[in-house]
Amino acid sequence: MELRRKNVIVTGAASGLGKELTKQLINKGCKVAAIDINEENLKKLREEINNRRLKTYVVDMSSQDSIKNFRIDYLKDYTDVDVIINNAGIIQPFTKVSELNDGIINKVMNVNFFGPLNLIRYFMEDLTKDRYEQYIVNVSSMGGFFPFPGQTVYGASKAALKILTEGLYAELMDSNVHVMVVFPGAINTDIAKNSNVEIDNVNGSYKLLEADQAAAQIIKGMEKNKFKLFLGSDSKFLKFLYKINAKWAIRFIGNKMK
Repeated sequence: MELRRKNVIVTGAASGLGKELTKQLINKGCKVAAIDINEENLKKLREEINNRRLKTYVVDMSSQDSIKNFRIDYLKDYTDVDVIINNAGIIQPFTKVSELNDGIINKVMNVNFFGPLNLIRYFMEDLTKDRYEQYIVNVSSMGGFFPFPGQTVYGASKAALKILTEGLYAELMDSNVHVMVVFPGAINTDIAKNSNVEIDNVNGSYKLLEADQAAAQIIKGMEKNKFKLFLGSDSKFLKFLYKINAKWAIRFIGNKMK
């Protein structure tokens, strides 16, 4: 896909991976609609990038009404949409499913799965207009294919996003819309802080992938029309391990995280 001059929506754009995606897409010549729930961080993003091809919108991805209102505002500023990157996501507190309350479970599922689903649904008519090519990119997680103790609901939300992406591929394979699902390993971002979750270093011997490197790999994957993208040595290793012996791999990681 040629990204120059494309209209791109990036969710969770005010920090971490989303911020790096926004900066690099602007440098590629894209027009970026950066959305985030954090208004102050969006203001800082505008000040840092300072480019008229960037527009920011305060959107709560856990709210259907907020997403619907965003589409109305977006179409006042843009005539069409070429790319949606569903990057926004939160983790859960590190605890067992039985110890999670309804509020946390619903928030994780709403932000990580129903938010991207609704954004795609509400913009599908705009995406499938008869133009050259469009792209839907959903950022899942290595937790979306490999279960981590204490992150079961988070993993379920990201696994749902994986299946959604694969289902969209099946539905859109004869259209002008490409899809890609991304499985990042541990990235050096503020996801724990933004999720209000305390976290210890459970990444073991694997070096955290820097957000700018992850963003560059995602953009390169889009340019090459990739369908699946595994980011980081930990994500690639767990993919390999899980394929060989899933039960042993789960026990192995579970013991390392104790």
